[in-house]
Amino acid sequence: MAVLPASDKVDFDLLKDTLRGENIRLAYEQEFIDRFPDCELGAMPPFGNLYGMDVYVAKSLTENEEIAFNACTHSQLLKLSYKDYENLVKPRILEFSYQSML
Repeated sequence: MAVLPASDKVDFDLLKDTLRGENIRLAYEQEFIDRFPDCELGAMPPFGNLYGMDVYVAKSLTENEEIAFNACTHSQLLKLSYKDYENLVKPRILEFSYQSML
């Protein structure tokens, strides 16, 4: 699971090189819907560790004092300090994103 600021985009080539992967891509909803049985589709929280997934956090996210994300629904939001998130999830911090030009 890749976790990054909403204003960033994933650099898939950089992520692939960093993880020494052969095929890194955005997953189709049908591929992960069963992994999050308690969540609405598209509202999965960034706690991949609770679902048996490795979690990779974009280094740029670590600069935020707080983070906010869906809490398994499209109508509920959870906000906590980034440090608390890092202590709970213990993600691997990588550089794999860039600022999106909106």
